[in-house]
Order: sequence, then C-alpha cells, then structure tokens
Amino acid sequence: MPSAPPAPLALESLAALLDGTTAGVAVFDERLRYRYVNPALERINGIPAAEHLGRTIGEVLPGLDAREDMIRAVLADGKPREITVSGFTASDATVRRYWQGAFHRLEADGRIIGVAAIVLEVMAADRRQRELEQARRHLNLLDTAATRIGTTLDMDTTCAELAGLTVPGLADVAIVEVFPPDVAAPVRPAPPGVLRLRRAALRAVPRLEEDLAAFGFGLTGEYIDYQEGAAVQRCLAANQPVVENLTSDEQLLRSAPGPGRLPSYRALGLHSAVTVPLAVRGGPLGVLGLIRSGDSPVFTDEDVLIARELASRAAVDLDHARRYAHEHTIALELQRSLLSEPRPPHPHIEIATRYLPADRSVMVGGDWFDVIPLRDGRHLKAMGDVMGHGVEAAVAMSHYRSLLRMFADDELPPHRILEQLDRMVERSGLDRAATCLLAVVDRYGAACEVSSAGHLPPVLLDPRTGTRVCKEVAVGPPLGTGFGGYRTTRLEFDPRTVLFLYTDGLVERRDEDIDISVGRLRELAMPAGGSLEDLLDEVLERFGPGAEDDIAVLASRTRSPVQQAYDPT
Repeated sequence: MPSAPPAPLALESLAALLDGTTAGVAVFDERLRYRYVNPALERINGIPAAEHLGRTIGEVLPGLDAREDMIRAVLADGKPREITVSGFTASDATVRRYWQGAFHRLEADGRIIGVAAIVLEVMAADRRQRELEQARRHLNLLDTAATRIGTTLDMDTTCAELAGLTVPGLADVAIVEVFPPDVAAPVRPAPPGVLRLRRAALRAVPRLEEDLAAFGFGLTGEYIDYQEGAAVQRCLAANQPVVENLTSDEQLLRSAPGPGRLPSYRALGLHSAVTVPLAVRGGPLGVLGLIRSGDSPVFTDEDVLIARELASRAAVDLDHARRYAHEHTIALELQRSLLSEPRPPHPHIEIATRYLPADRSVMVGGDWFDVIPLRDGRHLKAMGDVMGHGVEAAVAMSHYRSLLRMFADDELPPHRILEQLDRMVERSGLDRAATCLLAVVDRYGAACEVSSAGHLPPVLLDPRTGTRVCKEVAVGPPLGTGFGGYRTTRLEFDPRTVLFLYTDGLVERRDEDIDISVGRLRELAMPAGGSLEDLLDEVLERFGPGAEDDIAVLASRTRSPVQQAYDPT
C-alpha cells in the first residue's frame, strides 16, 4: 500500500508563535523547499516570504553557503545540529555575513515531515555588543566630565581638560580653540573675512603625536586664521556641529584653515572631522574640533551628540573662567594702582614695600599700605587688610585708604584716627570690615605711637636690643564694626631701628597656631648690606611659600644724621 501523505503543518499556529521573534525561522519539507519563513528571516534575506515558498535555499539565495549536506543529515538521523552559515543575501550582496543556525527534524505521527531552522546573525550580535560598549564608553565620558573639566578657573587649563577627556575615547585628535580676547590680546588684526582663534589645547593619540608636532599642529598658544567657508566659520555662524568625511581634496580644502594644510592632512591620514561650537547664552567662546584618522571609523550621529554635550558642559566652565579672569584683571589693576610705591614723606625717611598675590587661582584681596607725611617731620604709616577678595574688596580698600588720608590729622593720636575711621565706615554703609595698624613715627625715629584695629603686631629690628614682636600693642576690634575702644601704645627704640609691618598672609597657615607663626618673626635680621629692599626679599623668600592669602609688607627707618646731610634730595 502506498504510504499515507505527511500530516499537514498547522502553519497558522506556527506563524502566531514565531512571527514576533527577532530570530530568523524557516520550515523546510523533505526536499528542503521552504514551507514557512517568519518576518525576521524575510528581513535578513532581503526577499519577501512569498518568494521563498516552494523553492530551495540555493534557488532563493545562490550566494549563500547553506551547508545543505548537513541539513540532509539532520533529516536522515534526526540528530539536531548547529551549523555556521555564511554568504551574501539579497539585502546586501557586497558584505559577507555569518549566521549560527540550529536545525531540528520535524515529525508527525512517527513520520518525517521536514526540518525547522532557527538562525541568528553572529556579526549582528557582535555589532550590537560593540554598540552597547560604545554607549557605555560615552556615558562614562559624560560622567567623568563632571569631575575632570572645570577643576580650576583658568581657561587654558579647562581647554586642556576638555581635549584630554575626548582622546582617545571619542577622537584621535582633539583641538580646542577660543577667541583671542578671552585669553590674550591678538598679536595682529585679522584680514577681512578671516576668523582668528587662539589654539588653547591639543591632544592626540600616541601614534599621531610626533607627526602632528612635525607638521606644526602641536603648538598651543598660536593664532589660527580660518578662511571663509572653513568648517569652523560655518560651525560658529550656525551654532551647530559640522560633520565632514574628508575623502576628497576639495573637502579637505574646504574644512582646513587654509590651502597650506592640505598636504599635512593627507600625510596624517585624517579622514573624518567634527567641529562643535563652545557657546553660552552670552555668545560663542570658541570651538572643539575632533578628528579621526587611519583605521578609525567615521563619526556617527551618537558621537556627534556626545561631543556636543561635552562641549556644552565645558562651555559653562569656560565662561566661569573667562568671567573670573576678567574680574581678576580689574581687581589686580585696581589694587596695583592703589598700592603704588609710596613716596618717602620726608627726606630723612627710608621706605621699602612689597605686595605678593598668593597665586593666580586666588582672587585679589584687600591688602593695602600707605605712608602719610605729618608736620614737624613726623609721619603716619598704615597697614590694612579688607576682609574678602575680588573687585569689591579692592574697591573697599580704596575707600579705607581715602578716608584714612582725610582723618590723618596732625594733632590726633592713632587711636583717635581709628575711632573716626570706624564711625565713618559704619555710617557710609560699607559692608566690609578691615583690620588696620597705624604708627605715628617721630622725626628722629626713636619712638612711635601705635594703635591696632584687629591687626597683627608690628616688628622692630633694633640694632641694639635685637628683633622683637611688639605684642604689648593693644588690639581693638576691626574697623567697620562700630565698637570702637582703640588705644595707643608708645614704643621707644634706637633711631636706627627698622619698623616692619605686614598683613596676615605672611604668617597665617591652616596647620599652625597664629601666635607660633607670628613668633617666628623674631628670627628676622637685617642682611649684611643693611638694605631694606634685601630685607623684604629675604622675608618673602622665607615666609612667602605656602601662603594662602595675599601678602603686603612695609619696612622703614630713619636715616642717620650723616646720611641726611649728604642726601641729594
């Protein structure tokens, strides 16, 4: 009797189960002709499902090495097999692809009715894994940016941090360029139509560092002129990233600052570039340029998105640094103008002064000094320190200095001057307190009257009795508090004695009690030549390192009668 025909497959039930899976699924009959193809396999092969049915694999995909011998072995012995299949599909006939397939024999009522195949593209899984790893790296970049960019208020440092973060995670070469007024004055005016930027930072992967230096790319601080139509000009004009695959000389020329860069671009193998604006609400600050070369892939949309986010975050830090630099410059110039070297009040008085900022990262403070002539050969010395830093402190310092000159009456002792100054500051609404030390020195330099408003004691370098810190000087509250209560202390000494005044930046340290720090000033001694200038140099060399605040110092003495007699002034 002829054998009964194989039981029909319930294809409707099969489709309901398998149409939604992302794996490619096919069912073949005993002659290895397609009887069912799910949508995923339809997309993989690039051919509609209907064009598969009734045809063999070789007829549908002639470019595929389907390993039909292995599939027939599954039909013959019923043992499931996993087979690696490779070849070309109709969806992409230029790229060889690889699949891992699992083949199972299908039976119904003890009869063999065909083979089921489940395939997953191996390279696609690898690609998804790579995309996942890249997404992770991008997220790490963004997380790291919060701690590695903007660690200081220096623009060049911030630019270097941005460039260093993007290489090698996002590019082979990173360049940060900013408008010259933000970091320095241009050395010359730019020609019409040319955009001039200052290269603030450049970073490259190790294999490109030497080549970049050889072609002059490694120089920071230089000015770069960009021709009309260059990528940088287009980026800033639209405030949008410009992405270019530099495959032709024409594209390279259009992207480069000028035609002279073409040979070096070609020699370095630069093939893909992204120019991203560094901008805040106030306007553009510069650009971040990212370049890939050699075997590195071209920039993707996700790469550009990450680059723009990094640039946006860095622009905020750069704007803070720019504003700080602007304010710091104003404050420093104001303070320098007010701390100009005071002229000796009388021919017989010798004076030396120094002002030393703590460092560039610390805002300018309110340290100040002054020397005011009085009648009968006397003079008033002042050393003060306004609380706080910045422009406001420098402006407050100028108010204190002006008020002091107004109240420096010939008949008033120092404590009365401080009382009037304290009352006037309170009435004026000046909201910054200040310490101040006043010393009225007699004509012969053998005594002085001293009063302190919260200031550290003066130091006397007496050639007869040695150096001493005058802790006996009564200390009242700082100026601007309205408490008053100042007293004058009279100090007597040898006429050749040097009076040394200073602000707390000279001695104050976090890890040391202030009394111990001030006590070390007893170790001061006049240098061998007896010069006041040399004395202050030695003081700053010894006490200046490690200072956390600005330092102002003043040294003065009365010249001997012999010196006065031969003084040409």
